[in-house]
Amino acid sequence: MSAIRLLVLGAVRQHGRAHGYQVRNDLEFWGAHEWSSAKPGSIYHALKQMAKQGLLRAYEIAPSTAGGPPRTEYEVTEKGVEEYFALLREALTTYDQKMDVLSAGIGFIVDLPRAEVVELLRRRVAALDEWRSAVTEYYTPEGGPEQLGHIGEIMHLWVHSADAGKEWTLGLIERIEAGAYSFAGEGGEPFVGVLAEGQENPYATGDGEDAG
Repeated sequence: MSAIRLLVLGAVRQHGRAHGYQVRNDLEFWGAHEWSSAKPGSIYHALKQMAKQGLLRAYEIAPSTAGGPPRTEYEVTEKGVEEYFALLREALTTYDQKMDVLSAGIGFIVDLPRAEVVELLRRRVAALDEWRSAVTEYYTPEGGPEQLGHIGEIMHLWVHSADAGKEWTLGLIERIEAGAYSFAGEGGEPFVGVLAEGQENPYATGDGEDAG
């Protein structure tokens, strides 16, 4: 699973309708250009590709008063919404997601109901436990990595990653169950994680061209 699809679908959905520069600006505001492949070229490519796949609907709008080609605005289609939520649920559940995919999932976590998020995260914990058990069938952490030579460091890394991932996930579950954040259907004031039109982005890279 690629983080860029989830990031772009989620960013467009937050705006309702957005052009490529807005999506890029939002993702840079999140720092996604540092922890994922959400670079300008990949963002614009993903927008065009998902429009071809029917996940986004493209609208050509009038050029700016400064001139230049018409901009394209995108909105998420019904098919795109289904894809977005499928990717989001997968990102939160699967134990071996890459960090960029898991990070993208956490970024949109409040788009789901609180109870469902807790259930998805508990499934992640169970999967981590199962994965750790599979590793420790061949490697006992108590014996230390040296028991398998330097190759044991690989197993040690896997077990450590599973333990750290479980601890972090359980902490997140605890905070959510204690009432942290405003989730879908709760009627609270949602956290605004996007920039308003014209709002300056302090984290903008300025790299690449505005391709619409």
